[in-house]
Amino acid sequence: MAQSDYLFSSQVAIIGLGLMGGSLALALRDRCQSLLAIDPDPETIALARRRHIVDQIAPDPTVLLPQADVIILAAPVSSILETIDDLPSLHPGSPVVIDLGSSKTQICQALEALPARFDPIGGHPMCGKETSSLANAEATLFQGAVFAFTPLRRTSPRARTIAEQLARTIGSRPLWVDPTTHDQWTAATSHLPYLLASALALATPSEAAPLVGPGFHSTSRLAATSASMMADVLTSNQNNLQEALARFRDQLDLLESCLISGDTLTLLELLSQSAAKRKELTGDSPPGGKS
Repeated sequence: MAQSDYLFSSQVAIIGLGLMGGSLALALRDRCQSLLAIDPDPETIALARRRHIVDQIAPDPTVLLPQADVIILAAPVSSILETIDDLPSLHPGSPVVIDLGSSKTQICQALEALPARFDPIGGHPMCGKETSSLANAEATLFQGAVFAFTPLRRTSPRARTIAEQLARTIGSRPLWVDPTTHDQWTAATSHLPYLLASALALATPSEAAPLVGPGFHSTSRLAATSASMMADVLTSNQNNLQEALARFRDQLDLLESCLISGDTLTLLELLSQSAAKRKELTGDSPPGGKS
């Protein structure tokens, strides 16, 4: 089989048809030989069948999973870890295994422990929405996003090629990074922002609701994300998240000290630095308008 045909000639099975798995299924329709899905939720199964999102779907992995050449784990981190433990008894062959988990160190350690016949690679598309479930899935969710891949020592050229093809087929940009670095970076860019949005929502008086504007909506948006899913993510990357929180507290203390002391010049300098840093990190110009 030519390298260019790997993904497109494969039977792809997605385990977990929520927002991420469902969006991936929509983006992969007609892009592979057969698209399979495993999900335990009857409503999700009914919706997938009604909308013809996949070729086949079942609640029991033993029904469809053995057919798959490529297995994509699109569940919460703890569920991914459980599924990896079960894979040797669920699939008799040598499939490529890719996960979509938001933290990578624990998952990659589990993937490394799979029997030699499996061909695993870690993955994490840097996209999403605060609304979950298949009902909110979008085929365009991954377009323009970075798709981080964390290869293992055992990851084959075949798995790397399929990972690249997967990212480019759904409109993402592949980025290769080791699991430790990935978790350090996402603690700052993904997991900490969720905590800050949650803290902001909790700290805002209910009676202030009439004056909630675009600034509050955009800054607190992530707080609407599934609490159970995010608690799973946060605990899986706890050490890196604690370091990110410490750095944030240092900066918040600096800003607070300027306000307390009335040091307007230093406050202005810090705010200007923050605007420049944001542009450096995102490539965007600072947004204008009222909050």
